[in-house]
Amino acid sequence: MNTLRLAWRGLLRNRRRSLVTLLAIALGFAAITLFAGYTKNVYEGLAQQAIHAGLLGHLTLNKRGMTREGKLDPGRYLFNAAEIARIKSLLDDEPHIELIAPRLTLSGLASNSRVSTIFIAEGIAPQAMRTLQKGNIIKRLDPENPQTVLFSVGLAELLGLRAGDTAQVLTGTVGGQANAADVTLGGTFDTGNAGNNDKFVYMPLAFAQSLYDTEGGADRLTLLLDDDAQTDPVRMHLTQRLNEAGLDLEIHTWRELSDFYNQVHDMFDMIFAFIFSIVLTVVLMSVTNSMGMTVIERTREIGALRAIGLRRKSVLKLFALESLLLTLLGCASGLALTLAVRYGVNAADIAYTPPNSSSPVPLLVSVDATRTAFTFALMVIVGTLAACLPALRAAKRPIIDALGHV
Repeated sequence: MNTLRLAWRGLLRNRRRSLVTLLAIALGFAAITLFAGYTKNVYEGLAQQAIHAGLLGHLTLNKRGMTREGKLDPGRYLFNAAEIARIKSLLDDEPHIELIAPRLTLSGLASNSRVSTIFIAEGIAPQAMRTLQKGNIIKRLDPENPQTVLFSVGLAELLGLRAGDTAQVLTGTVGGQANAADVTLGGTFDTGNAGNNDKFVYMPLAFAQSLYDTEGGADRLTLLLDDDAQTDPVRMHLTQRLNEAGLDLEIHTWRELSDFYNQVHDMFDMIFAFIFSIVLTVVLMSVTNSMGMTVIERTREIGALRAIGLRRKSVLKLFALESLLLTLLGCASGLALTLAVRYGVNAADIAYTPPNSSSPVPLLVSVDATRTAFTFALMVIVGTLAACLPALRAAKRPIIDALGHV
């Protein structure tokens, strides 16, 4: 007896019910995979924002204890010029490292001679900044003008400054004394984060070192890799190599340093799990209801099949196969719907402004192959198992009772 043919005929026997159930599966599958594709695009965008636009690079090296006690005793945890040169020489032959950039963070007051406000500055070599950005949105520091800096848009507006204007910055040195200097505003940039868009400054590393009164010093080294996927393997390898060289350093990945990325990632993961559980429940109930009604309507048929020698496990196999075919068709239809909607959304050129952002971003949907495959497999398994309980209940009925069922 051809069980597959019987299962297919069973689906076609009540086309309307099968079609409604198939649509429920398809729409549920499309909803999950579209949201998974959207979140993947968000994750990728946030990663590029952190690595390149945020200038975090892939890895950050600092002396052990810098993140905990560096503000209390900054001089103790700064790299000097000799230490930076030694680390660079150790890592020169590493195949995946494209850039090793010394960095120096300082803070203080910025003034336009009338009003003052706080600022947080990042000192970085102009060429290193250009390499880290890889064509992203931040303007370039001018290597020919060491006292030309970049202000975030909000900070420039707060002080009423435009490109070419002069401002004053006041900061503390590594020894605790005050140090001030005139700077020229070379341009403005958008941090992409409303929380720090009115206080951020980029300045050449040499100028930041002179303000901080540290000769060739840096509080950390930023590493840019040639492949995002190499972040964790390179970190493990460098940790071992630097320890063997007697250097007690901490190595942080960009994920560990980007709180915003981690918060958004966790939030979307929780939303995905919530949506997934709801859709899976709807699909399970739809398939269970459909197969339950099918089994009830075909109780006499089951009795007849049992009477001609079909065993209980074969009855169970028949209805499980019907449910499997229905779920497979539903998921395949959902996948086709996903690709069609994805194409339409990406072609529509839709933009929106996310929370805590100062500029709009495009609404795009990627293909999350891992979550799509997981959803496909789980729906097929759940859909198939949903038919087992009503089919098993019908198969256990005595043949006489099944044949007399009305």
